[in-house]
Amino acid sequence: MDTQQLRDAICSAQAGDAAGYEAILRTYNPRLYGYFLRATGQTHDAEDLLGELTLRLVRTLGRYDHRGRFEPWLFRIAANLLRDRFRKSKTRPRPVSLSGKPDERGDISARLPGPGLAVDAGLLRREANEQLHEALAHLDDMTREMILLRHFGQLSFREIATQFGCPLGTALARVHRGLKKLRANMEE
Repeated sequence: MDTQQLRDAICSAQAGDAAGYEAILRTYNPRLYGYFLRATGQTHDAEDLLGELTLRLVRTLGRYDHRGRFEPWLFRIAANLLRDRFRKSKTRPRPVSLSGKPDERGDISARLPGPGLAVDAGLLRREANEQLHEALAHLDDMTREMILLRHFGQLSFREIATQFGCPLGTALARVHRGLKKLRANMEE
């Protein structure tokens, strides 16, 4: 969706048109779901958070003023919902493996399009995802959230810095150090 189409969808939704909301959700739901799933590690939590975000969007879109960028505004709502969920449950977020366990409904890799894989490719991918999961669990909450927003929310570093109320250099450094730590942990 280009900028003008997004602006039209927002205006339409603000006027109460369901088609406007549908266009916005169709565009952003896959990324938001991926962000929630990676942050919580549970498909049902990700689905619940996506539903909560949809309700929050319906309630608050009327206050969106078009001066800011919509995407960071939407992902700020998503990040706040996550923080509220973890604060209420007093649990630490557990990033999910892309492959999931074989008996879970949340096996994302089975739903991704692609050519047939070699027999050992699935095992190698699962092992790499488990290593990534463990490495993410060793990061502090802010760094993990910044990395998730950057790579799964696809936000720019400037948008992440704005969301966390820190200078651009701090966001860059935190993500860079976090990725460096991830690599080091995964090499071990």
